[in-house]
Amino acid sequence: MQQHVLVIENGDNNLEIISRLVRRAGLTPVGATSLMEGRARFAQNTPETFLCAIIAYSLPDAPKGEAIDFAINAYIPTIATTESLDTLIRDKVLERDVVDYIPKENAQNYDYLIRLIARLEKNKSTGVVVVSTNRVQRTRTLSLLERHNFVVYECITASEAMSALSDHKHIRLVITDNTLPDMSGTVFVASLRKAFSKEQLAIMGIAGGQGMLMSAHFIKSGANDFLRIPYCHEEFLCRVMQNVEYIESVEAIRRAANTDYLTGLPNRRHFFYTVTMQHQQLSDEHALALIDLDFFKSINDTHGHDAGDAVLKAVAALIEFYFPDEIISRFGGEEFCIYLPDTPFSEAYERLDDFRKVVEAEAIELPKTTTHITCSIGMSGTTTQRIDNLISDADKQLYAAKNSGRNKVMFDKTAHLAFE
Repeated sequence: MQQHVLVIENGDNNLEIISRLVRRAGLTPVGATSLMEGRARFAQNTPETFLCAIIAYSLPDAPKGEAIDFAINAYIPTIATTESLDTLIRDKVLERDVVDYIPKENAQNYDYLIRLIARLEKNKSTGVVVVSTNRVQRTRTLSLLERHNFVVYECITASEAMSALSDHKHIRLVITDNTLPDMSGTVFVASLRKAFSKEQLAIMGIAGGQGMLMSAHFIKSGANDFLRIPYCHEEFLCRVMQNVEYIESVEAIRRAANTDYLTGLPNRRHFFYTVTMQHQQLSDEHALALIDLDFFKSINDTHGHDAGDAVLKAVAALIEFYFPDEIISRFGGEEFCIYLPDTPFSEAYERLDDFRKVVEAEAIELPKTTTHITCSIGMSGTTTQRIDNLISDADKQLYAAKNSGRNKVMFDKTAHLAFE
């Protein structure tokens, strides 16, 4: 569903600037230059299609923020814009349940607006835990986060927060005060750090009235950040964004380091890390397969490297589909690897041979034509408990499959007499 942004600005020039920013964010602006026109444009669309609204505080027919009230009452996350950083107008804007406000003073503020719009979409799948015994403070914090579309979990005790973290893997931030019923906030932060690194989970401590020492206690215990109560609306949201974006940046770097750029499959490095970390003691029943595409060079020579890339992507997609619960990887070139833990060797062989037949039957779309390709597969299994030996044995069987006609699954029959 195409996401819309309701834009009501004072003047065609401002409307065009904001609409251009919305399009840069990959969204569709629904624009107007008055509250009356904005109401009409909003009524022409389905309310659920609006991600947010960007509304000028002062309009010809709504000089005191009436258009902002309209958008908020329509249950649309609303970003207010103002002509300048005027304290009186700022206070009037922040009296309302707005996401944030943007003074139209410089280009940097417009860059912030783009980030803010993008966050409203990302936040729909980003969890935040708020831990506090102060009901008023907790409710205010929850309200601010919900305006930004975060998935919010409200907790009173540290144990409730730990349960939420265990149940919901999309949580990226914990906000906690220091006076919890079951432990102090600093002890809670220290216990979180034993389970989650700073690159996995951001933690913000909040407290008021304890002077400067509490911030140091939180940071030394492992918190990423600290905020003093009462806090400023804008500062709170800026700190939340910075902490969440830090976690996301680390995740993006990690994905890039662990992912094959062409196929999107895990790369060889990540394969070894995953197997050694998740299967430090390899199971008694397991199998490993090396898959190599037959005569792949001829695809590149005949149709070009773009066609070769298309073939690799197509085979990678088939591997992802047929082996969703296994550890898979592009090892390099036209070679792929699959580790099947807790799988009887006979079952692994049947699945791999079925996959070989699927590859053979698949019509692969190339830029200018279609083609077919086959693959050879070498298997190893229960004869060894070392991953490097499994790969070495599978490589020998792959070599044998290539030398005996290709398009087949080979394994060491002397090592698997029971399978025969």
